[in-house]
Amino acid sequence: MSLTNNRFRPALLSAAIAAAASASMGAFAQEQDEALEEVVVTGIRSSIVDSVSAKRNSDVVAEVVDAGDLASLPDSSIADALTRLPGVTAVRTGGQASGLNIRGMDGGFVFASLNGREQVTTGGSRAIEFDQYPSELISQATVYKSPKASLIEGGVAGTVELKTANPLDNAQDHTFHVSTRGMINDRGNEIDDADKIGHRFTASYQGKFADDTLGVALGYARLYQPSASSQFVGFQYNGSGVVDGESVAVSEGFEAQVRGGEETRDGFMGAIQWEPNENLSVQGDVFHSKFDSENYARGFRVKTLQNGTLSNETVNNGAVTGATVSGDGSGSFAVFNINDNDSRYTEVLSGGINVTWNQGPLTLSSDISYSEADGEFVNGGTRAILYNDASNPSSGRAPETIHYLLNGLNPGSFTADQSYTDLNTIALTEVGMWPYINNNELNAYKFDMKYELDMGFVSSVEAGVRYSEREFSAQRQQAGYGSEFGGHPTELPIQLTADMVDVTSFGGELSGYPDFLAIDFDDAVALVNAANAAAGRDPFEATSNWGNNWTMIQSGKVNEDVLAAYFQANIESELFGVSVTGNMGVRVVDTEQYSTGLFQLGDGLGTPIADERGVINSDYIVTRVGQEYTDYLPSANLNFHLTDHDQLRFALAKVMSRPPIDKLKSGGGSWFDDGATEDRFNVWGNTSPLLDPMYANQLDISYEHYFEETEGAIVAAFFYKDIESLVTDITIDPFDFAAAGIDIPERNPRTGNPSINGQYQTAYNNEDAGYIRGIELAYTQTFEFLPGIWSGLGLTTSYSYTESEIDAETGLSGESITIPMPGLSKNVFNTTVFYDYDSFSTRVSARYRDSYVGQQLAVDSQLAFFDSETVVDYQASYQLENGVEIVFQVNNLTDEPNKTYFGNEAQTGTIQYFGRQYFLGANYTF
Repeated sequence: MSLTNNRFRPALLSAAIAAAASASMGAFAQEQDEALEEVVVTGIRSSIVDSVSAKRNSDVVAEVVDAGDLASLPDSSIADALTRLPGVTAVRTGGQASGLNIRGMDGGFVFASLNGREQVTTGGSRAIEFDQYPSELISQATVYKSPKASLIEGGVAGTVELKTANPLDNAQDHTFHVSTRGMINDRGNEIDDADKIGHRFTASYQGKFADDTLGVALGYARLYQPSASSQFVGFQYNGSGVVDGESVAVSEGFEAQVRGGEETRDGFMGAIQWEPNENLSVQGDVFHSKFDSENYARGFRVKTLQNGTLSNETVNNGAVTGATVSGDGSGSFAVFNINDNDSRYTEVLSGGINVTWNQGPLTLSSDISYSEADGEFVNGGTRAILYNDASNPSSGRAPETIHYLLNGLNPGSFTADQSYTDLNTIALTEVGMWPYINNNELNAYKFDMKYELDMGFVSSVEAGVRYSEREFSAQRQQAGYGSEFGGHPTELPIQLTADMVDVTSFGGELSGYPDFLAIDFDDAVALVNAANAAAGRDPFEATSNWGNNWTMIQSGKVNEDVLAAYFQANIESELFGVSVTGNMGVRVVDTEQYSTGLFQLGDGLGTPIADERGVINSDYIVTRVGQEYTDYLPSANLNFHLTDHDQLRFALAKVMSRPPIDKLKSGGGSWFDDGATEDRFNVWGNTSPLLDPMYANQLDISYEHYFEETEGAIVAAFFYKDIESLVTDITIDPFDFAAAGIDIPERNPRTGNPSINGQYQTAYNNEDAGYIRGIELAYTQTFEFLPGIWSGLGLTTSYSYTESEIDAETGLSGESITIPMPGLSKNVFNTTVFYDYDSFSTRVSARYRDSYVGQQLAVDSQLAFFDSETVVDYQASYQLENGVEIVFQVNNLTDEPNKTYFGNEAQTGTIQYFGRQYFLGANYTF
């Protein structure tokens, strides 16, 4: 089955955009720089001053983090550094910044490149995991908030461009840098088996040879840090009950866990640059990062509250937030002793070769690049529940009673009438693995041309073409023994032994919760393999298999071939006596996307297909579905230089972001609803290879004033995005399968009844989106004019306000409520106070973001309200005369937790504490 849709999309922006101009600061920027008094700055101040200068000279609306050199940024990853920029917020994973939101839009709308080359992701979405990129290996990071035609398309929210070092730009002939730091997590002693000691190590070299025509840069960065946190997670309110005659919502349950483990990241970058003469430049570079996050989560999961007997209920706004819950062991209410393996293994490889040649006014550049990302999420775990006699499973499950009371955004109480550490009554009922394995590969080829002109208004023109081939493959697997509630007909619960468990207590804010058993996952798998061998079953091994057909249906490939061309005019002129620089252009993008997957027809109606266990099934067919489309993306940037120190920028553009790549998978599972004379044929999957990109028309206006006698600036900006479409899930009932080119069985092979159209669970483009708009205010100032030691003070701060009419409906709180666009915080505030004087340098940074809606990771991903948070970091360093710099650093100084809730703050979601991280070490550059 195949389906192709060719469509032509004309540009939607008005002709006014085509009249706008583009930036090439050129001679004007040079005159400005010569007019400024030269100020030599070092330390943190140097990076901030360089960042302000880069923003000033940018030809688009942009924010810049300038490290100045390899290993200069102190942050654990480049994500931490970027979150201090106006309008940029972080999503904390494991207590540290990972994903980024820009102007209220989440990571799926953020495009990322490294040295001008598109980066693929380790997961199934388009969102880049920025904690994969060590800050020590990045020399500059730029957030483009307005695009230009020469930038690769893909970021409705913005584009993040990362750069590694160009060795021939290094001021010294040879530079070596070594840095080492030890670290302590102050919550490590609260978690059994958790290590609280970690370290960071960095080594880099830049050298120039052959009369400065050959440059080499090498960098290595290692991070080892313990993971230690405690968390309480409340689940969605999908149940109901009656209290005092009134209908109330009841939560599915909750879990209390301690989380531990270790994270190890090894990053490497290398670059070689050859410029034999002023006309030719050849550069090759490679970046590699391997991030192993070995994490476990242990404790209790309480399910399903509504199926127990509730008494002594506490009701808050129509929802039960506390009760005594009892079960006789026969139903689906149970307290599980859980031991999850949440380990992730990710790897990124990116590299390319660039050749640039210029002769007079003409510059030609060609680039070949490769980007690959692999990700594996183990997603394994064990479940143990109470029995009357663990040595005799036929004795049946034991009755149990618990008492819980939520406490809003603070940990509540949880007690139980029975012990969960007695090996005579607790048995292992389920061991499972449900891995996600993703691979992304992208090959790209690019050719660009620039020609300098001497015609007044237009200073130069640029044109180029880029072709890329991307392949995404997703594989779902499963291995399992037993069942959650212990009712598997042949795989009996397994009695635990003392040598494979440890009695474990909660610490910190969860102290007083019942003790539980820490069960080693590998030991549990060994027990399962022994049980399987005794019963003549296959070993415990995760596979894609027909027994769990969702693993086959959710596996598949997506291919995306893109051909893009652009034309851009760079302008340097005067208008009514005001100097104007800028650019205008258009980018034309032709995309062919298609996916190969499995579609379920029913009993014997497909073709024979083998799973990873070698089992043949004839219920499915292989589908290849896709479409081809063309987009026109005009853009324009105007920069009016009102004075030598004042700029007014205007930017207009049409932008696009492609759908999450795993949403483009084809295929789907199916089932029949039996009727009297006709049977409904239904399809599930929630993916579609016919999805269109998400589009927006946007406007940016900003005023920038740069100080004359000190370093710094005041910036005020306004932005407006008209979002044309968003990707969302939908159920269409009934759905006309034939009209969509989907052939369904004529009859239900089970009943022989004719098939009729049923429901179709798919993904689609919601054209009824809306606007996102906001303001950004930024202030950076160095205080050289202050007397004596106070002259080393400096401040950089920003405030962003963002609002949107885009909303959605959710019922996770027990009633249908309207939620704002995920990722959007109305108020965001960042500030850094820094001080550099003689050999001493220090800073304290705070970033605040308002409440927002995001994905709470529980048993299943759930949308929840994230409470506002303020994260504070501190750093200090002292330069010794022998070249050694002593560094002290504290991340998450106030131990800020993650807190989420559902319809109101009384409906507790996640409360997770990560701890403070203390670093002490030394840098040495020679």
